[in-house]
Amino acid sequence: MAADSEAVAEQVFSALADPTRRAILAELAARGPATATDLAARLPITRQAIAKHLGLLSDAGLVAAEPGERRRVRYRLDSAPMRVAQQFLAALARDWDGPLAALRAHLDREE
Repeated sequence: MAADSEAVAEQVFSALADPTRRAILAELAARGPATATDLAARLPITRQAIAKHLGLLSDAGLVAAEPGERRRVRYRLDSAPMRVAQQFLAALARDWDGPLAALRAHLDREE
């Protein structure tokens, strides 16, 4: 995997490590683009905290800011970094499939 892809995957995994950020992403996935104020009304967290989390999600490329009405910024999901992280996990799984199958076969012979 290229170093750039690995860096993207690392940012995605870091962003997804926080349950509040996962809740924000789930909310955007379920209801579409929203402002920090909209999200604060739907989640048990302040608008300021939402804005901080949106900044981190934006840094990871998972959300993109777009201009809304009356200079309000709306955030929408961007799935491209998530696909990079999925490819990273798939490659990791492939790397483990062979050794795990060999171990299973070895253990089955021992029985």
